[in-house]
Amino acid sequence: MSTKDLNFSVNGKSVGYTKYHGVARNFDLVVDEPEALGGEDSAPNPVEYLLAGYGGCLNVVFNLVAKELGIELKKLEINISGDINPERFMGLSSEDRAGFKSIKVEIQLETDADAETEQLLIQKAKDRCPINDNLSNPTPISYVFN
Repeated sequence: MSTKDLNFSVNGKSVGYTKYHGVARNFDLVVDEPEALGGEDSAPNPVEYLLAGYGGCLNVVFNLVAKELGIELKKLEINISGDINPERFMGLSSEDRAGFKSIKVEIQLETDADAETEQLLIQKAKDRCPINDNLSNPTPISYVFN
């Protein structure tokens, strides 16, 4: 780990069959599944949090890059969806992958920039978004069991 690296973490525990309570800094995060997947439908599920994190990350980076380029964002709407076959995670099949088959990012963007500068904004935002990077490239994951 570089001395410039920041560490982010969520610490939590299982509080039910499908419910997880996590804490990120001083924020409570509750994760649950919809009733159709055995949960109580009391909170977003893990993949919805992943999509929300992606949307939130794109929002931050679009605003950051727009400011750097001197672009006024008049409108920025980010809608993200993905398709998952739940049979793998439910243990019913091993045919499809457990995660998203694909993710669709729809962005409605209005700026005061010309088309070329707007394309530069889009490319830089996609390139600099950490969640986009993690979803687009393999990321080493280590597990520690205590």
